[in-house]
Formats: sequence, C-alpha cells, structure tokens
Amino acid sequence: MHAPMPPRRYHHAVACIAAVAATLVGASSPAAAQPETTLTSEQQAYLDRQVDETFARYHLPGLAVGVIVDGKVAYVRTLGERVAGSGEKIDADTLFKIASNSKAMTTALLGRLVDQGKLRWDDKVTQYLPDFRMYDPWVTREMQVGDLLTHSSGLREGAGDLMLWPEPNDFTRADIIHALRYLKPAYGFRSQYQYDNLLYVVAGELAAAAGGAPYDVLMRREVFAPLGLARCQVGAWQRDEVGNVAQPHGWIDGRNQPIRIDGAQIPASAGDPAGGIRCSLNDLLAWTMNWLAPTPAQLQWLTPAQRVVLQSPHMPIPLPALRRQWDHSHVMAYGYGWRMADVDGQWTVWHTGTLAGMYSELMLLPDRRGGFVLLINGNGGAARTVLGEALLKFFTDPADTRGVAGYAALLDEAAAAKGARSDTALPDSATLPPANPERMAGRLGVYRDPWFGTVSVCAQDGTVHFRADKSPRLAGLVVEDHGRYLVRWDDRSIDPDAWLDFHAAAPMRLTLAKRDPHGDVSADYEDLDLTRVGACPASITSSPSTGASPPPHARFTSLQAPLAHARDASVLR
Repeated sequence: MHAPMPPRRYHHAVACIAAVAATLVGASSPAAAQPETTLTSEQQAYLDRQVDETFARYHLPGLAVGVIVDGKVAYVRTLGERVAGSGEKIDADTLFKIASNSKAMTTALLGRLVDQGKLRWDDKVTQYLPDFRMYDPWVTREMQVGDLLTHSSGLREGAGDLMLWPEPNDFTRADIIHALRYLKPAYGFRSQYQYDNLLYVVAGELAAAAGGAPYDVLMRREVFAPLGLARCQVGAWQRDEVGNVAQPHGWIDGRNQPIRIDGAQIPASAGDPAGGIRCSLNDLLAWTMNWLAPTPAQLQWLTPAQRVVLQSPHMPIPLPALRRQWDHSHVMAYGYGWRMADVDGQWTVWHTGTLAGMYSELMLLPDRRGGFVLLINGNGGAARTVLGEALLKFFTDPADTRGVAGYAALLDEAAAAKGARSDTALPDSATLPPANPERMAGRLGVYRDPWFGTVSVCAQDGTVHFRADKSPRLAGLVVEDHGRYLVRWDDRSIDPDAWLDFHAAAPMRLTLAKRDPHGDVSADYEDLDLTRVGACPASITSSPSTGASPPPHARFTSLQAPLAHARDASVLR
C-alpha cells in the first residue's frame, strides 16, 4: 500500500553523513582478514581477562557477555548472582532489564508496520493519535513518525522523565501524551540532538494505533515470536512463572545490595517502549544475529529497505572528546533507536541501556558481521564503558593492549581533569537538620504542576515531608541547609536530592532544582512549576512502600567515574 521510504526531510542529512562515514571507512580501513569463527586460544584468553578484570575491579554483582565473530556466536561468559548473596547464579538465560536497548525493538516494530503498509515514516503523528499535542502548535502539526525517534523534538535532555522514573509509578501513557503540551521546548524543532524518552512512549502508542493491538501484544507477536526471543518480556508478567530474573543492585554501605526488587507480579510500565523490555543474553545474541547475519526468513520479517532506514544516520550527535581520543572517531549520529559512529576506520552501530542498578550495551560492526552484548545487574556505568571499549578494540584494533585496566585508568584521569562531581563537596544530607514546620507554615500545602500532577509539602510528626501523588518513590524528609530547603529522598537510590525553592506570590509557587547540577538528567526537577492549590490535609500518613529500597540511613555510594554517571551518557556510548 505505502512504499517503504525514509522521511523526505532527512534525505540530505543522511546522504551527507553517510558519505563522510563511507569515505572514512574506505580510506582508513586496511583490508581486514576474516576473523575465525572459533576463537584462538589467545583471543579466548584476552576476552576472559577483560571480563574477569571488569567483574573484580568494579565489584559487580553479576555480568553476562556474548561476542559474535563472522556471523556466529563465538564467546559466552556469565559471572555472579541474580541477587547478591543468594547463590542463584547468572546464566545465559537470566533476564536483565535492557533499558534503552528497548528502543531498537520499538523501531523494529514500527518498521514491520511500514513493511505491512500500515504506516509511513513521514506520516503525521496526529494521523494516528489525534489528541497528541506539543507545546508549539506548529510542531504538533509537523511532527512525523520519524521525529519521535531521533531525539530532535526541541525538548531539553531528559524532559518529563519524572513520569517514567523512579518506577513503579502511576503515570500512564495517556498521561504522558497529555503532558507533552506543557513541556516548553529548549531548542528548535529538528535543530539538535537532545536525548529524550517520552516520544518513544508516544511511538509505542502510535504503533498500537496503527497495528490494532496494545504495544506489548504487538511486541510479542511481531518481534519476539518471529525472531525466537523466547525469554524476552514486556508488559505485565509473573516473575516466578518466568523465573531466572536478575535484580538491580546499588553499592550501599560498601557492598552490593538489591534495590527496587521485583514483586511476584511485574506490572506493565508506561515506559516500556522507551526502556522497559527485559531479555536474556541468549535472546540478545539472537537479536544481534538478526542484524549481523540475517537469514532469508529474517529478511522477510524486516526488509532490507527498512533495515537501512533504522540504522542510517538521521540526526548528528556532537562528538565527545574521549570518543575522538580513544576511537579516532570523526562522526557520530542517531538513527531510529540506534547510535552510530566510525571507530578506528570501521563503522559501528550500537546502543546502551541504563536504569538504576542495570546497565547494558549492544554493539554491531556490520561490515565485520561481528559485535557483542554485555549485561550488568549492578552500579556499572564505568564498568560498561571500559569493558565495552576493550571488547570493541578486539574487533577494530587488536594491537591495542590497554584493555580494561588501561581504559579504566584513562577514564579516571579524564574524570579528575574534568573535576569531581559537585555533590562531593556538599555535606551528606543525612547530617542536615529537619526543617521546622512552624517556620515553614506559610509554605506548607498541596501544590500542582500541569504535567506532573499534585505534590504535598506537609507537616508530620514534627517534621516536614514531600510526597508526589503519582510517583510514590519521590517522597522524602525536608531538611534545611543554610536557610534553603532540601528534600532528602527516602529511597537513597534516587539521585540527586532536590532543592525546594518557594516563590512568594498569590498563590505561592514552588520550583525544584538538583542539589548536584550534574546529576542524572532524568531527574528533571527543573521542568516542574508547581502552584499551591490548597492546604495540607488534616491527617497525613506515610505512603505504603512499593518494593524493597535501601533503608533511609543507608549510604548509597558509587564506584563509577563521573563521566559515566548519567542515564545513557554519551561520553563514549
């Protein structure tokens, strides 16, 4: 019905970036010998050393790694436990949260619908979702399916992510679509790359509208089943029926402790299309093989034309300095659910995934029919960066002997040169005195933000507490720091704490800001603009706990370098 084609507006940008990349690869790549399907003893030893050193250096609770060489799985290694101290070993079938690696599965689903004639990449979003609105009416009218996927909407990085994380929360996809009309753009539409999750949620709902079934049903039917991703999970499912599920961990009080442990019933999440899928190492290796060495059946599942659209550059990404230094890269871009760059003269296509206590990376070297997958169930940002680099050099520069140890040292040096994160100079918020309810009397009340909903700043048992109605984990004690108020989150895996700034007006306004301005961009407190809508209820009771969290006194610390701190940080990948 509809010819599969990329959006017209991207043709020139794609052609220009692809031409640069092709020139670089053609000019820089020596004629590489075909890698052997079976690893040599030296190759096996190299990979074992990198995995072992990463696991030990970063005190990971669990790690799973797979490497594909010449279109065949050549290396599989798993270490550690699903839950630290449980004795339950991780294996290649253990489920991990793959976080933003879910995005490529969402775009593959959309590609399937394009192949089936159910949508076009350059269709307007409102054709499928009539209630969709952005802040600017012109952007609403012009937003196309492809625009949802390239992080170029004009929204600030991480805008609105408080509706997705921390999980679980009560925001629905309908809430998110409605909220977009209140989020003010920080940049021009299609003008620059700023990482975004909310529009992938919109993409999931658009797929549901075009495909005639809920997102999770479509994902299972159109992606998991045809590719044999037997263990992948999306939507609601039963933990114990599925079994073998890794839990996220934080580095707390000097050891790995599980955080946000799953209940028996895993609920569907509004953020599933952006980052809510779970898969095993075996699943992700099968998924990777589909891209590197597709079978004839897989080329019917998703046509070569759509594969090109998904993994072609659509939006340039500013090149981080370390990528230039470490990988001799010249160009970096975003496709549909994939990043891409030249590395040592070879073309790479990849993505990372980051949630609290869960890290992943999936790397493709299409011309080599090689790549790798790594999965971590701990506080593993720096571990992912250095192990990913060591595995990448296995393909692009085998003579590079730095390995995990060398790249870890370089990462530490880069962090030291950049300066320590600002919160290291601040006192532990646990040492700050609780706010006095009497002094805050004029500020207490119920406040409302048009996109985030209602929060309360109310007295309880002689102290003051902040609570968000739709996000139960965003609850904490209000403390005072030299006359300024700070909410110290009860769940210490939420980073960073937030300043509360009250603005005398009629009615009173409340804005929030990160205590650490370099903290996770998904803690988008700065997008909140709360207006007092009423007094505190006569009786305030504690919100019920949702899942296991570190105790309030726990000291949640990081083994990670500052450069790898933020969600899907683009320092290297």
